[in-house]
Amino acid sequence: MLVKDFDFNLPSELIAQSPLRERSESRLMVVKPQSGKLLDDRFINLGEYLRPGDVLVRNNTRVLPARLLGVKVTTGAVVEVLLLKQINEDYWECLVGNARVVKVGTVVNFNEGELQAECIEVREEGIRVFRMKYQGVFLELLERLGKIPLPPYIHEKLNDAERYQTVYAKKPGSAAAPTAGLHFTEELFTRLEAQGVEVLDLTLEIGLGTFRPIKVEEVTEHHMHEETYEISEEVAAKLNEAKKEKKRIIAIGTTSCRTLEANFGKYRSYRAESSSTDIFIYPGYRFRAIDCLITNFHLPKSTLIMLVAAFAGQELTMKAYSQAIEKGYRFFSFGDSMFIDYE
Repeated sequence: MLVKDFDFNLPSELIAQSPLRERSESRLMVVKPQSGKLLDDRFINLGEYLRPGDVLVRNNTRVLPARLLGVKVTTGAVVEVLLLKQINEDYWECLVGNARVVKVGTVVNFNEGELQAECIEVREEGIRVFRMKYQGVFLELLERLGKIPLPPYIHEKLNDAERYQTVYAKKPGSAAAPTAGLHFTEELFTRLEAQGVEVLDLTLEIGLGTFRPIKVEEVTEHHMHEETYEISEEVAAKLNEAKKEKKRIIAIGTTSCRTLEANFGKYRSYRAESSSTDIFIYPGYRFRAIDCLITNFHLPKSTLIMLVAAFAGQELTMKAYSQAIEKGYRFFSFGDSMFIDYE
């Protein structure tokens, strides 16, 4: 299976540069794999495709202001650092933009030394492990010194950083947003719950595993980066009960999907745990944990479009993308949405 099989030509004007004024006013393409139908609608009407007993599972991670711009102490070279994962209290795995100048022992100053990062380990593909040195509470310092790490294809300034957070974001730790969730409002959740839909939370800290580009030609040669996740006892119990009662479990986003599939795949049931996963889902994968998927329109040749193709079928997925382009859907993080509806 070749990576190029998941490529498509996207006009640049269809890459959404800013969020809509109202989150739920985005367009919704409903994909029905059993019939092959593609329906055009609005996300605000999602409830028309759900039924009492459905279980929505969402990733309640919160995006850190994880992008830091500093200078190398010895030379003054500019160094951009993206926090990926906290290893322990003061040690972070980071992606470094100017990685060639950062070696073991390199010290980077941020805001004239208010925060210092000392490189203690060099890893592949621009990844470094830093020991952070600072006074006070790290996350409070990060709120002042860091910036929300918008994807590189977004060139417009984001005036309200909360628009790159879901309305249910609670647990800080991610370097990117679970963008399928950006379409939801509290009002929409209230309406869905009133019609008998249950909403459950888990956490996956989004890092390179989600947004790292594929640099190989053969799909199976790509290796995912590990990401940390957490499922509570209460949520695991409710998911197992839903599975037993044959209720539809609907993942909001690929990160929720991957968390559920990784967890269920290990135990053949949902189990409470704090763990990590490098699960890579592409066509040929057998889904066990979820029944439907809400997602965005993803980058060509990405692991995300491969997951969607695995779930909806590759031919139908590429047809849906082609139709979305023809009809002027907005793509990527601030773009429109898709509901893959197995009835």
